[in-house]
Amino acid sequence: MRIGAIEAGGTKFVCGIGDENGNILDRLSLPTEHPDQTLPQVIEYFQDKQVETIGVGSFGPIDINPESPTYGCVTTTPKPGWANYDLLGTLRRAFPVPYGWDTDVNAAAYGEAKWGAAQGLSSCLYYTVGTGVGVGVYSEGKIIHGLVHPEGGHILTRRHPEDDFAGICPYHGDCLEGMAAGPAIEGRWGKKGHELPLDHAAWEIEAFYIAQSITSAILLLSPHKIILGGGVMQQLQLFPLIRQAVLRNLNGYVRSSAILDHMDEYIVPPGLGHQAGLYGALALGLAAWNNQASV
Repeated sequence: MRIGAIEAGGTKFVCGIGDENGNILDRLSLPTEHPDQTLPQVIEYFQDKQVETIGVGSFGPIDINPESPTYGCVTTTPKPGWANYDLLGTLRRAFPVPYGWDTDVNAAAYGEAKWGAAQGLSSCLYYTVGTGVGVGVYSEGKIIHGLVHPEGGHILTRRHPEDDFAGICPYHGDCLEGMAAGPAIEGRWGKKGHELPLDHAAWEIEAFYIAQSITSAILLLSPHKIILGGGVMQQLQLFPLIRQAVLRNLNGYVRSSAILDHMDEYIVPPGLGHQAGLYGALALGLAAWNNQASV
């Protein structure tokens, strides 16, 4: 099969061609500009690829309700030109094939469950911590939706006792994204994360907020694996800090050996590295093809 895959991120679009076995055969990265500039380049890339189905994992919020008149649209993003933009409809008019459509983080969670760090497990969470914070939820063998889709990057957090930073989220101020996204690190310390030393106080505070979210997710969803990706998580010194903070938060309450004895294997980096989103889009495209074939 030739499956099209699109990781539609707020910073860049990554387009690729893959097959049903999880092999990425070709890829192209484009900056995310105004949709009138970006989408023609995406369409041109796929024009001669003869894809049989396409999966799209998009930055959001997006409308994922097939019964909605705005299904396939990016909704309330502040990104210029993209609010209420019919991304899926634009692609469908160019390529009338089956489509898988979901958030970029749900796609990444799906990709990790199918071919990555959570392969063979029935549930996992995927966090991306970068320019923003997003959480994808894969549970009982399927991607989780609801009224809209999970927006775990905007859960409210307790404030670190030594942190007086106001937060950068335009909606909530000091939610998880407001306190832990890359721009929050820069806003708090006056430097980007990669410019700070490994033993800087920033990392203990960063781990404090991320661990709070993970603790709540463990108690609420009980996932088999938690995967932390995104640019901020390239700071690998965060992983032991986050694991330790989660253990302190849980305080022995969740009696699972995965947490008590194997925490290093429970909270992990993406098995698919920085391509988790693209692999997830590939998995969405394959699922769309299979769903059509079973009807």
